[in-house]
Amino acid sequence: MTYTKTTEQSSKYEHLENMPVADLLSNINQEDKTVPLAVEKALPQIESLVTEIVSKMKLGGRLFYIGAGTSGRIGILDASECPPTFGVPFDLVIGIIAGGDTAIRRAVENAEDNATQAWIDLKAFNINENDVVVGIAASGTTPYVIGGLQACNENNISTGSISCNAESPISQTAKFPIDVVVGPEFVTGSSRMKAGTAQKLVLNMISTATMIQLGKVKGNKMVDMQLSNSKLVDRGVKMIMGEIPTSYEEAGALLKKYGSVRKAVASFNKK
Repeated sequence: MTYTKTTEQSSKYEHLENMPVADLLSNINQEDKTVPLAVEKALPQIESLVTEIVSKMKLGGRLFYIGAGTSGRIGILDASECPPTFGVPFDLVIGIIAGGDTAIRRAVENAEDNATQAWIDLKAFNINENDVVVGIAASGTTPYVIGGLQACNENNISTGSISCNAESPISQTAKFPIDVVVGPEFVTGSSRMKAGTAQKLVLNMISTATMIQLGKVKGNKMVDMQLSNSKLVDRGVKMIMGEIPTSYEEAGALLKKYGSVRKAVASFNKK
């Protein structure tokens, strides 16, 4: 099937090198404002994927993100923030990038063109039918990602995708595709811009909604967050104070004793 790759179409702005800084910033901002509206159109697709992820995780499954370049880095970012935010194990949400960890900082030549490597990378984690794999590719054509999703489909593993082109090959491959069509970039083809922002917004939704559904948020608080620095400890103490009648010092002592906001509040309520 042929389709229009809008992420590669020419920018509607010309002669960028002649624009004053104020105009550059204003025009980039104008383009960025269109991204949430594009995401809104994809909400039903996002809901379907989140529902599938929650269902699989309740069976003991994991969530994998696979991507190349900017898409891979954004997936790793979202995955790496789940443990400190929600107190989940580091192997519950896993980001994999074409070219391996070296590619997080530096591009690895031709890594995204290898259509068989993603499945090899996934098998290293003993992937199984309870897991969900989400392929991320702004263009929707990355061989590394498409090959990985095809292999997952063949092995009865649920697949999702996030692309910024409608009816792309990755969307045709994934069982739960998400298309966020943001249109041409301010700098032609620079999909780290609007497309990257769209991917980040969608991943925020996927991981946050999933964790809430799994009970990792109480009220609107991150009650299972890791207490990895003084800012988070202070936040945790104040969360406890908001839940039970106690002083800052007493709340701090409870938090230190039990190691989490949830456990500290639960211990108090048992009295």
